[in-house]
Amino acid sequence: MNIKNTPIYESHLRANARMTDFAGWNLPIQYTGIIDEALHCRKSVSLFDTCHMGQFSFKGDIRKSGIENAFCFPISDIKIGRCRYGFILNGIGGIIDDLIVYRIAVDELMIVVNAATTENDFKTIGQDIAGGCEYKNISDITAKIDVQGPLSRDLMAERFGEQIRSIPYFGFMKMNIMGRDAIISRTGYTGELGYEIYIDASAAAKLWDSLLEDERVKPAGLGARDILRLEMGYCLYGSDIDDMTSPIEADLGVFVVTDKEYRGIRGILQQKEQGVPRIRAGFITHSRRSPRHGYRIFHDDAMSGEITSGTFSPTLNSGIGMGYIDTALAKPGTKVVLSDGRVSIDAEIAEFPLYKKGTARNK
Repeated sequence: MNIKNTPIYESHLRANARMTDFAGWNLPIQYTGIIDEALHCRKSVSLFDTCHMGQFSFKGDIRKSGIENAFCFPISDIKIGRCRYGFILNGIGGIIDDLIVYRIAVDELMIVVNAATTENDFKTIGQDIAGGCEYKNISDITAKIDVQGPLSRDLMAERFGEQIRSIPYFGFMKMNIMGRDAIISRTGYTGELGYEIYIDASAAAKLWDSLLEDERVKPAGLGARDILRLEMGYCLYGSDIDDMTSPIEADLGVFVVTDKEYRGIRGILQQKEQGVPRIRAGFITHSRRSPRHGYRIFHDDAMSGEITSGTFSPTLNSGIGMGYIDTALAKPGTKVVLSDGRVSIDAEIAEFPLYKKGTARNK
């Protein structure tokens, strides 16, 4: 498979970024250092190239088109200018993808999905849409730049106007940036106050370079992004959730409703009624030792689960991560041992978010 480059690829090379293949895309894993980049995002402003993510546009009657049935959360009642996180599921309630739906107008949506699942997501959602609607995959012509960090609001307001300050958490507004129609939203993936800029792909590199001219701003790669999202307990599709994992098992049941029809509803109802034998939980090692994906979780010498993501947290100065564990053991404070058969690390179950000082919801 040919690896794709984002519109910002040349800027990454000029910044001496170390590149890697992520979901078929050539993306920076780090520039100056993963830990330095993660810490910079917690105190200033970081730019993330997320142009690899997928976007779909829909125009039509939302209630009558059938598109409502594609999602396990309601979309008809999303207010214009707001967005909502949730899932599309398969027939057994497994997660095909996690995504965000933007309500652009009464009869218009934008759907933002993960890179690796874009093609299948477009096909799956399209199966629920009746004729007479406009449904397009606009991923190739749309760029996405994430501006994250506690100083991001000041930066964005200075660059694009004071109205930026009025965007609520999980809200957005349309703007004109560099002569192009753009959408600026405030959802985030790092736990910090932050914004996403959606703009024509041809304008992305110039916008990226201009934002980096501000001394408060530094670029950050996938390595820092993985630390930041793990500190917040956010899932990475393909590692922490997949088509064999339900939102209930992932402890994300709050994003699933049971009063509408959608694929997988029977599995969700059954799990809500009967419970699940395993559930996603976070952990902290209380040392600098960090387990990785695939480590086993032991409790009283019995294997009780498996790690899906693990890393070192520079803000907590300890190993952190998440995995699936016997539901009865998923209580904060439960002592566990994490091991790959050679290395054993003492840890305990902890509530999400593991890092509790993020600024995203507080401002």
